[in-house]
Amino acid sequence: MFTTSATISATETSITKIAQVKPSTATTNSVGGPLAKELQGKPVIVDVFATWCSGCKNIAPTLSQLKQEYSGKVNFVVLDVTDKAKLKQTETMAKKLGLGKFLKANKSKTSTVAIIDPSTGNILAIYQNNANKADYTKILKTALAKK
Repeated sequence: MFTTSATISATETSITKIAQVKPSTATTNSVGGPLAKELQGKPVIVDVFATWCSGCKNIAPTLSQLKQEYSGKVNFVVLDVTDKAKLKQTETMAKKLGLGKFLKANKSKTSTVAIIDPSTGNILAIYQNNANKADYTKILKTALAKK
């Protein structure tokens, strides 16, 4: 049983690594343009979330730590796709913020977290069920150093 768990963890890690090094194409490295005015000036962390998602629960402590550590330096956006009613509200908000295309492409991929440059809409990193805080801080530090 323990061996199976280790194998699953190794597989999940491999999948995460593959997701992180996707080839750059217009559809995978951008949300389609600059984000809304209220998100400008700070990197944006976008979390595709659902209350029923086990991956979301797994990464929640990491995201909470990032929110505390980067308060005032980073914008955090939660795209709640828990149910149809929430999704409808989220779609409206996402369009307003310039994240409509991103939501459309990722609404079925809960526990996805992206770090986005708001001035260009470029996705600096995208993770699936990744609770490793160091992965996020590395990207955030680089993004903040450019500001």
